[in-house]
This record gives sequence, structure tokens and C-alpha cells, in this order.
Amino acid sequence: MITKGIKTLTQEARDRIENLSPADGMARVASDDYLLVDIRDVRELQRDGMIQGAYHAPRGMLEFWIDPDSPYHKPALLASKGLVFYCASGMRSALATDAVRAMGHPHVAHVTGGFNALKEFGAPVVPYSKD
Repeated sequence: MITKGIKTLTQEARDRIENLSPADGMARVASDDYLLVDIRDVRELQRDGMIQGAYHAPRGMLEFWIDPDSPYHKPALLASKGLVFYCASGMRSALATDAVRAMGHPHVAHVTGGFNALKEFGAPVVPYSKD
């Protein structure tokens, strides 16, 4: 029996993290101090594209890619750079931001409304490329 659903988990995460509007998220990543990170599944990227300049880090591997002691660590996700996460609508990115915050990363936030809100805001969308 589930005693706490995804809506509750997501709201609890949002209460602990920094939530950015699409405008604030894009302004933040315009500086070289922050990286925009798309945590959606690769099939979503292939279908819908991604925000130009975003780095793809699938949600299922995020903690492994961020941890410098992990054999899967990705240097692009070093804690020296702030991270702004987005997913499709903002639920997975809220949970991801909370997890990375709990890992001790000093500068993490997520975009409320995710890819859909970023696209509506006018953020440039480009086709997904594995390179």
C-alpha cells in the first residue's frame, strides 16, 4: 500500500528546493556559472527535441553521474558549476533537484513547468543529438 503519493513527494521536494520560472531559469543559465540539465528519457528527447545548450543527464543515472566517486561520473556535472534541471512538466526535476541538494551540491534549482513551460516561454528547441 502506497502511503505517500508522487504529488506529496513532489510538493515536499518543492518546499526544500529553489523553484525557477522559465524566464529566471534561462537567465540563470545564460551565465557561464550554471548548466541547464535535461533529465528526461532519451525517447522524449528524440520525439520532442531539447532546449538549446542543455546537457542530457537521464534521471535514472543522475546521482551516479554527479558523484565524483562513481565509476559513471560525468565531469560536466561537477559541483563547481550550478545546475538547473528540467523534465517534461517539473515533477521529476523537482525530485532530482532535491536529491542532488541532499547530496550536498551547493547550487541547484529546477524550472517549474519543465520543458513544456520553457518551450512556451520561447526557449529555443533543437533536435536531440547524441553528440
